[in-house]
Amino acid sequence: MGEGKYILKGHEAIEVDDLIEWAILFEKLDRRVACDINGDVKVSTVFLGLDHQFGDGPPLLFETMVFGGEHDQDMDRYSTWDEALDGHKQICKKVFNAELKD
Repeated sequence: MGEGKYILKGHEAIEVDDLIEWAILFEKLDRRVACDINGDVKVSTVFLGLDHQFGDGPPLLFETMVFGGEHDQDMDRYSTWDEALDGHKQICKKVFNAELKD
C-alpha cells in the first residue's frame, strides 16, 4: 500500500502509493479542518497527510493543537474528518470555556 501517505478527497482520507504523486497532490490540498482564535489563543485542526499512528490501530491523520494560553501545546489526533471536527469543538470548549456555533 501507500505506507502511510494520504490525501483528502472531500472529507475522506485516501491512501496514495506513489511518493511523487502524493507530494504533488498534497501540495495543493486545503488541509484546514477548523481554526478558532480568542485573544492570543489559537486552536487549529489540520489534516496531516501522513499516518502518525506509530503502532497498532487506525491511522491518525488529523491533529488539533492549541497555541498560547494555559493549554499551550495541548494536542490530540484523530482518524477521520468528523472525529477531528468533533475533537476541535471539544478542545475549544475546554480552552475557551464556551460552546462553538456550527
